[in-house]
Amino acid sequence: MSSLSENTYVVVMAGGVGSRFWPFSRNNYPKQFHDVLGIGESMIQSTVKRFSTVCPKENIYIVTNREYKFLVQEHLPELGEDQILQEPVGRNTAPCIAYACYKIAQKNPRANVIVAPADHVILREQAFLECIHQALEVTDKENLLVTLGIKPTRPDTGYGYIQYVPDEACSLKKVKTFTEKPSLEVAQKFLENGHFVWNAGIFVWNVQSILAAFREHLKEVAELFEAGSAAYYTSEESSFIDTIYSTCRNVSIDYGIMEKADNVHVILGDLGWSDVGTWNSLYSIADKTPEGNVIDGDTLLYDTQNCIIKTPQDKLVVIQGLQDYIVAEHHNILMICPRNNEQKVKDFVSDVKASKGLEYV
Repeated sequence: MSSLSENTYVVVMAGGVGSRFWPFSRNNYPKQFHDVLGIGESMIQSTVKRFSTVCPKENIYIVTNREYKFLVQEHLPELGEDQILQEPVGRNTAPCIAYACYKIAQKNPRANVIVAPADHVILREQAFLECIHQALEVTDKENLLVTLGIKPTRPDTGYGYIQYVPDEACSLKKVKTFTEKPSLEVAQKFLENGHFVWNAGIFVWNVQSILAAFREHLKEVAELFEAGSAAYYTSEESSFIDTIYSTCRNVSIDYGIMEKADNVHVILGDLGWSDVGTWNSLYSIADKTPEGNVIDGDTLLYDTQNCIIKTPQDKLVVIQGLQDYIVAEHHNILMICPRNNEQKVKDFVSDVKASKGLEYV
C-alpha cells in the first residue's frame, strides 16, 4: 500500500436526523441507516464502501450522536471502538470535523483527510473517486482546503452554491463566494452565470491545514479540542468530549471556516450526486415507471402520475387520481403531501412533536 493511502483518512459525518425525509427518517432511526434506494445496503454502508479503495478500513472514522453508536456498530461491524466518535449533543459540522481532525492529528500529523456526509448518493462513483484522488494529490503537497462542487442541473433552492474564479487551464478552481440556499430568482441567475456549482459538503485537506484554519477562524473551537490531545485514544476521551461539547459553539464548517479562509479551492464534478435530503431529491434520482411514478411498496395505481410512493411491503396501497404527490408510510405514520409543498415537511414534524409527542418524530 502506498504511503499516500496509509496517510489518507476518511471522516463520515453521521449524526443528523434528516427531518425533511420524515416519516421515513426518525430520531431513533435516521435515514443514513436506511436502504433508501432499495439496493440492499444502508446509506452509511454505501458511503463507507465507496471509500474502500481510498484508505485502509482502520483509517475510516464515523462521527455520530452517542445514541446512534450501536446502529453504527450494527451497520459497520468492521470498525473498532476508537473509529466511532460519539457526540453527546449535535453542534453542527464545525465541532464534528474538529473532533475528528484533532483526534486523527494526534495519531498521524501527516494525515490527509476526506470529510463526507453519510447520507449522500453518488451514482457515478468512478468519476467521484477520480475527483477525490485529484484532491488528495493536491492537499498532500499544498496547504489548501478543497471542496467538491457539483455542476447544477436546475436552479435548486435547497442547495448551497459555490462561485469560483474561472480558469480553463486548471481543474482546481479558486473559490470566490459561498451562498446558502438562495431564492429561485437568484439560483436562476447563478445558472446563467455559469461559474456557480452546488456545494456538496465534501471536503479534502491535510490535517495541518484544517487545524491552522480552526486556530485562525474558530479560535474558541480550536482551543477546546486542542486541550484534549492527551485524552484522544484513551479511556478519558469520552468524559473530555462530554465536558467540552456543553460549551462548544454551534457552527457549520462553511460559515465558520470555508467562507472566511483564503486558501479554499473547488474541484468540479459531474457525479450523479444527491444529498437525498428531501422526497423530491429522492424522486429526481430514482427509477420511474412510464407514468413517472417512483414506487417502493405493494401498489395498485389508477390515473396516478409523477408521484413518489414509499409504503410497507406487507400493505397493499390502492391510489386513484393523484398527480405530483408524496405518499409515505413508515411505522405508525402515513403522510400524503403535494410534491411541490415538500418544504412543509419540517413544519409537519414540528407540529407533530408539539401536539402528538416524541414517539412520532
